[in-house]
Amino acid sequence: MLLTSCNSDDDSPASSNTSKKVVFKAVTSSDANVGMVVYGYDTSLTTASSLSGTTWNSSEIVVPANAYVANIVMNGVGASTSSTLKVQIYVDGILKKEATSTGKALSATAQYNLQ
Repeated sequence: MLLTSCNSDDDSPASSNTSKKVVFKAVTSSDANVGMVVYGYDTSLTTASSLSGTTWNSSEIVVPANAYVANIVMNGVGASTSSTLKVQIYVDGILKKEATSTGKALSATAQYNLQ
């Protein structure tokens, strides 16, 4: 005798079927400043230039369930070779990706797969 069974449940994770809330952040050492940032998801990107200060946060972005990747690229200027710039990607309030740049010419890039 042969028995078979069919299951109509989708095996994909539930989180891939819902939108996500994404926030991008950046922080520099006290001797550095943020300068310009490009951030967003897939091809939906935002550019902000002429920034200043040691911290920057995006507003919360609701990313659709079918989005593939979240990206941030930020440039800044440090006063010394030990100056730092750190960029972060938060998804639903949880830190998912982080990258750091060190030096006088700062450029940090982080990318997180949303699927």
